[in-house]
Amino acid sequence: MSGTHPHAEPHAEPAAESEPERGGLRFLRDLVIIVVVALLASFLVKAYLVRSFYIPSASMQNTLLVGDRVLVNELVPGVVPLQRGDVVVFQDPGGWLGMGQGDDLIKRVIGLPGDTVSCCDAEGRLSVNGHAVDEPYVVLERGSDRVAGKDFEITVPEGRIWVMGDNRYDSADSRVHGTVPVDDVVGRAFVTTWPVSRWSVLSRYGDEWDRVPTP
Repeated sequence: MSGTHPHAEPHAEPAAESEPERGGLRFLRDLVIIVVVALLASFLVKAYLVRSFYIPSASMQNTLLVGDRVLVNELVPGVVPLQRGDVVVFQDPGGWLGMGQGDDLIKRVIGLPGDTVSCCDAEGRLSVNGHAVDEPYVVLERGSDRVAGKDFEITVPEGRIWVMGDNRYDSADSRVHGTVPVDDVVGRAFVTTWPVSRWSVLSRYGDEWDRVPTP
C-alpha cells in the first residue's frame, strides 16, 4: 500500500518594503544622526571653544553691567593672539578676589608684554608706548577728565598683561594687583547674550588701539 506524501508548502516570499516605508526609515536614521552630531558639536563647542560667564561686579560698567552674561572665545590666547583693547576673562592669579567671590575676573587688556603703559597726559588720557589712547568706554569720575585717579608708569613683563576695568574709579585692577600672567587668561569675551535687551557685540575699539606702536 503506497503511502501518501504530504505536499511541501511553497516558501512565502517576504513582502517587499514599500518606497514610503524605506523613505521613512531613512528619514528617521538621518534625523538621529543629525541630533547626535548637533549634541556632540554643542558639547565640544561649550567644553573647548566657547563658555558663558556671569558678570558679578560693576568694574566694567558701562560696557558690562552686573547680571550680564557674556560668551567667551577660549581660542584666545592659545590659538588667536591677545590684542590691546580685548575684553578678557582670566583666572584669579592670587589675591584679586576674596573668599566666596569665585575664581574668574573680567577686564580690558591695556598693555601687552613689553608695552609701557603710563597715565595721565595733559588731557587725562593714558598712553601706551608713547601713544595717547582715546577711550570712549571709560566711566570717569564726576568733574574729572582723567581716566585714572593717580599717575603711574609700568613696563609690562614678558608673559604678562596689564588689565583695567572700564569703570576706572570702581575697579581694583592691575593698578592695585599688578600684571596678569597670559597663561591665566581663559578667553576673550565677544558678545553679551543676557539679558536679551542687552545683546551686543563687545568691541575692542580697534580703530584706536591699532594705532599703538610696538614697543
